[in-house]
Amino acid sequence: MIDAHAHLDDQKYDADRSEILSNLKSDGVDYLINAASDIESSKSSIALSKKYENIYATVGIHPQEVAQFDENSIASLRELAKEPKVVAIGEIGLDYYYDDCAPHDLQKEVFKEQLMLAKELDLPVVIHSRDAHKDTFDILKEYSQLNPGAKILLHCYSGSVELMREYMKIGASISLGGVTTFKNGRVAKEVAKEIPKDRLLLETDSPYLTPEPFRGKRNQPKYIRYTCEKIAKLRGLDTKTVENFTDENAKRFYNIGDKND
Repeated sequence: MIDAHAHLDDQKYDADRSEILSNLKSDGVDYLINAASDIESSKSSIALSKKYENIYATVGIHPQEVAQFDENSIASLRELAKEPKVVAIGEIGLDYYYDDCAPHDLQKEVFKEQLMLAKELDLPVVIHSRDAHKDTFDILKEYSQLNPGAKILLHCYSGSVELMREYMKIGASISLGGVTTFKNGRVAKEVAKEIPKDRLLLETDSPYLTPEPFRGKRNQPKYIRYTCEKIAKLRGLDTKTVENFTDENAKRFYNIGDKND
């Protein structure tokens, strides 16, 4: 399987990161995309991608980190994105969840600037959207018009089925993780059943959103199989079928790996 979005540079893995990453293949994970949230984690993601053959990196500034954005940030990201195993700009987007979150106008400005960088570099974008569905969609719809054929991934998608269908119209893809296994994950389950199979990717978002039966513990890439099994059951398919088409979707989206392996 392919873990389309994780954070193995997180300090929660300081004690056993090497063991986890060295065991990816034996744990059933062929490739992992390590997602960045700021300049430093962009560098950390690149460092992991250089050390491990089956790790790829994204670079970008998360909406919760936009306070660090300055006149040098885009130039720094542009330079980091030149690294050969950088496969996307992300995770970027909008987050209105917290009362003390960055001003919405600033978040939107930083989001748009990073989208334009992705357009310039012809790279996919990995999107974080939390309690900001309308603004995120409006910005991405405009972006898709400015950049026809742009690759857009809504990671840990939390919107409705109806909004998912609107995203399909602009060519976006969606990745789902542990929430699909939660008892209260009704909407995620509905999306998992209804999304076209060529637009669905799997992720863990490790160390967050650990699937059942390990909810409450630190997430790991090997737990992606529980999400895969749940989605297979929801769609009335065998697990291997879901594994195969989500792997192909991830390879195509990120332009990684042997498309025939």
